[in-house]
Amino acid sequence: MNLDGDGQADLVYHGGKDKAVCVYSYDHYPYWERVLKRKLAYAAFGENLTVKGIKEEEICIGDIFQFGEAIVQVSQPRQPCHKLAKKHNMKDLPLLVQKTGFTGFYFRVLREGWVAQDRGLRLLHRHPLGITVAFANQIMHHDKKNLKGIEQILAVKELSESWRNTFLKRLRES
Repeated sequence: MNLDGDGQADLVYHGGKDKAVCVYSYDHYPYWERVLKRKLAYAAFGENLTVKGIKEEEICIGDIFQFGEAIVQVSQPRQPCHKLAKKHNMKDLPLLVQKTGFTGFYFRVLREGWVAQDRGLRLLHRHPLGITVAFANQIMHHDKKNLKGIEQILAVKELSESWRNTFLKRLRES
């Protein structure tokens, strides 16, 4: 399920029910413009939806938003891939994105509907466990052996299947 007129280039690693819409904050663009030493156009990070005023430390896995007529839910942080490096001709860009925590996140679609470019997101439900995208990124990429953190993230039943599997594997191997 995608936004009509938009899609993913690589359906092996992108898209699917848990990664239907890639969201990235325009608030991070000034930082990346300094790093990349050039002005960036919308969707410079391969996102389907560029938003303002929404950052990883403010969004929780499982949060539900209205987007036009559609209802969407945060499923996981985004993991930048080699395509981002290629697009910006910077080999270590995906790692740098992980380091900064400016990853963006994915929506799954709970209810399809028409959306318009000028329609904002409206928070309908904040997930009660409050596991932010930033916290999930921290545990996934930097504090990988934090078993308590892993268990907190796994308590969010709305977490994507791929992230759930990764964290379950870490628990088994600990």
